Amino acid sequence: MHDTGTGLPAPSASAGQTKRIGTGVLFGALAGATWGLVFLAPALAHDFTPWQLAAGRYLAYGIIAAALLLPRWRHVVSPLRAPHWRALVVLSLLGNIVYYVLLANAVQLGGIAMTSLVIGFLPVAVTVIGSRRAGAVPLARLWPSLLLGAAGIVCISWASLDAAATAGNPLAIVGFVCAIGALASWSTYAVLNSRWLERLPSVSANDWSLLTGLVTGLLALSLALPAFVLPDLSGHDGSAWLRYLGVCAGMAIFSSIIGNAFWNGASRLLPLTLVGQMVLFETLFALLYGFLWETRWPTMLEWLAIGLVVASVPSCVRVHRQPTAARH
Repeated sequence: MHDTGTGLPAPSASAGQTKRIGTGVLFGALAGATWGLVFLAPALAHDFTPWQLAAGRYLAYGIIAAALLLPRWRHVVSPLRAPHWRALVVLSLLGNIVYYVLLANAVQLGGIAMTSLVIGFLPVAVTVIGSRRAGAVPLARLWPSLLLGAAGIVCISWASLDAAATAGNPLAIVGFVCAIGALASWSTYAVLNSRWLERLPSVSANDWSLLTGLVTGLLALSLALPAFVLPDLSGHDGSAWLRYLGVCAGMAIFSSIIGNAFWNGASRLLPLTLVGQMVLFETLFALLYGFLWETRWPTMLEWLAIGLVVASVPSCVRVHRQPTAARH
């Protein structure tokens, strides 16, 4: 340590790293709390299809993002070039439209608990990918947290598939497959989004979220025809449409605008091997909301899965707080 001239030692690099990790974990938890709400949307608006929920949510996301960007438009877009806009299109598809259509189908066909815990496997995938980066924490030191998270997913997957087979409901298996597809889509998004945030330090985490929302809203226009024009919507009364609009607006504001801004903040503060673990907060909050909605307690396997998933987060954080030399 060095003296600051005040008689007090200067803050150490490790203290700064601890604060950075703490702030990043807080942002990750707040993002998870808002994202967990999306698992309730298909249940709240169960008489609307996943395509309609995705179209409504992302059209609202795009409109709100455009309104917030308009006063600062030239300043925000001045650093962007064609490759950045192409990246925003890919990220909007992977992290929003494709992901949510698959997720909504999984919730409606397989249930909230199964879907949220399958998505909870995302940290394992992102952490493994992140460990291949130069200077990353070696995978050998991350195996305890990876095994804990993977064991949690195995528990809930076994319970879900066994329940589906016992009930003779093949649609639950389709829901499980959709959840796996959503997992793959968002894993790819998390890795690519983290890389683009590193390449564009001049664009704030919040502005990158709003730009993603703007592009997502434009892409969502392509969902409008299959979502609203082709199906017969005569069965929805005024109260159903009000509920649908409220759900879509709530998802756009809380889960997209606010949640994505917190996630981008966490992505800037944390290494990829740790930022993936933050998705577990989405899993935990989605489970909490789901059990409250279904007015039931978790089963024994679900309790075990929750415990394993929760234990994996501090295990991963502890490794990243160790001095760099001790990691190798």
